[in-house]
Amino acid sequence: MALIAIPPQLTTLQNLPPKPLTAPPSKYSLTSPPPPNASSTSTVTFSYYPTKSANSVSVSNTTCTSRRSSLVVRASTSPFSPNIADTLGDVNIFTAAGDPVFFKDLWDQNQGIAVVALLRHFGCPCSWELASALKEAKPKFDAAGVKLVAIGVGTPDKARILADRLILLPDIQLPFPMDCLYADPERKAYDILGLYYGFGRTFFTPAIAKVFSRFGALQKAVKNYTIKAIADDKSSVLQQGGMFVFKGKQLLYARKDEGTGDHAPLDDIFDVCCKVPVA
Repeated sequence: MALIAIPPQLTTLQNLPPKPLTAPPSKYSLTSPPPPNASSTSTVTFSYYPTKSANSVSVSNTTCTSRRSSLVVRASTSPFSPNIADTLGDVNIFTAAGDPVFFKDLWDQNQGIAVVALLRHFGCPCSWELASALKEAKPKFDAAGVKLVAIGVGTPDKARILADRLILLPDIQLPFPMDCLYADPERKAYDILGLYYGFGRTFFTPAIAKVFSRFGALQKAVKNYTIKAIADDKSSVLQQGGMFVFKGKQLLYARKDEGTGDHAPLDDIFDVCCKVPVA
């Protein structure tokens, strides 16, 4: 667990005040719609078989070859309205170069298929591991016509640190592609999507145990790690991420990370994308 330990200067997180409803002004502060009212979370099933169930998504006529012939994905979807893409659409975040961009401009809002991966903060070793996995999987998603979007907590300069230092192969530096990396310093999208936040979720949830099964990948991803990537707003280290799949404005898959390192398996995400019906 040494690799995911928070550096010594951050060990006083328990003394942090509660997460503010609005972030303090900064050079990256922009106006966005307020998050919708929070609602209780329950677990429902997205079943990729023809069905009349109100809680299921029927998908047929796959557009690419899937690793498995069948897949049932469990995702917490109850907090999300059918208009969640519209709610997110006018949220301003930043490219890794520091340019403001609307969420709705990240992918084709008509029929484009996009995987939106919300990382934790850019200084989290588990974010480096997930970014590494996304980079390695990108050619496969590109070939299937799926756009990968990675968003992290922190300012654009922190995103660039991750992009420039991320190592995918021993002793070879392969930068993360800047054209699909974005920064959300005020956690606006995270708030709207209701992603988990807090000390317990960050350090004491059983979900953290999943990191041990990927220890080798984590060790490789952080070979060139630096704490300089940690967000200036230290309360950001308590923010968890999630994974979402959209076809245009339609939300096909939603998963909130239960804790640090609890990432959705990318093979499962690819299967979801492959089962989207042909337009």
